[in-house]
Amino acid sequence: MPAPVPSGPDEPRQQIESLRHRIEAATRQVRDTTPLAQSFTNFVTINLVANAQLASGGTAAMSFLPDDVIDTAAIAGSTYINVGTLLPFFKDALAQIAQRFHDQRHPWVLDPVAAGIGATRTAILTGFKAAPPTIVRGNASEIIALADMWGLGTPGTPGNTADAAPAASTRPAGVEAVDEVDAARESAILLARYLHEHNGLGHAAVAVSGATDLVTDGDIVYRLPGGSAMMTKITGAGCSLGGVVATYLAVTDPLTAAVAASALYNRASEQAERDSHGPGSFQTAFLDALWNTTAQAVAQSPITADAA
Repeated sequence: MPAPVPSGPDEPRQQIESLRHRIEAATRQVRDTTPLAQSFTNFVTINLVANAQLASGGTAAMSFLPDDVIDTAAIAGSTYINVGTLLPFFKDALAQIAQRFHDQRHPWVLDPVAAGIGATRTAILTGFKAAPPTIVRGNASEIIALADMWGLGTPGTPGNTADAAPAASTRPAGVEAVDEVDAARESAILLARYLHEHNGLGHAAVAVSGATDLVTDGDIVYRLPGGSAMMTKITGAGCSLGGVVATYLAVTDPLTAAVAASALYNRASEQAERDSHGPGSFQTAFLDALWNTTAQAVAQSPITADAA
């Protein structure tokens, strides 16, 4: 794996500086225009997702009705779909929603929570290959498992049927990652390139969350160090990040949206850790920090880059 290239007098530096400008502009635009990003999300963390979107400057709308979600897409800048908690009817509902989004060229973010567990979840996630999202955001194990399901991983990897969970190159552990972020690098690149070619919008990104976040558009791989380990001590940190990625996607391109949201989460979680005394107060402090972190602070977050 190529070593990350820090800002320097080369192409990665130019890419990073251009990205910083877009991040700052997007962060200001979110706060100035309060864009609507709707969510079909897991009902364990739905409250934090909505509050994080609001604290980041956006507007939230939550629904589990396919017709609501499809109709609201006409007035929403983007949509967030999270498969963390499933009901039987979701299998047909999510396929219908994804196809309508594809037909309407509506941008959306997929969080493939617990990818690799259960036949129904596998069928839903495998089905998204035909009408793929604009951005995929997950932990390393989820990204590896999704790439395998879509047949984008190791050649010959099973996983193209909806009848059973694939024999992925990783192993599921509930919603937690069992792989390091860098282990998902190639899977993230392959996913980003597939999304770019097949989502109908001509641009895409994949974000892998971890101790050092990784975001790629299939051409350049960006890494964002930092953030607080306290994020692992509250329910919904990753889910709410997906919702905020959708908030940013409502105003900017997929790569900028994914990097900006990740950078905002790193800066806000660091501040929240300083201001809190445990998981309960951390969550409150984190929402406050999302609200108070400046666009300049987000844009000046540490970023390194290397060619995919």
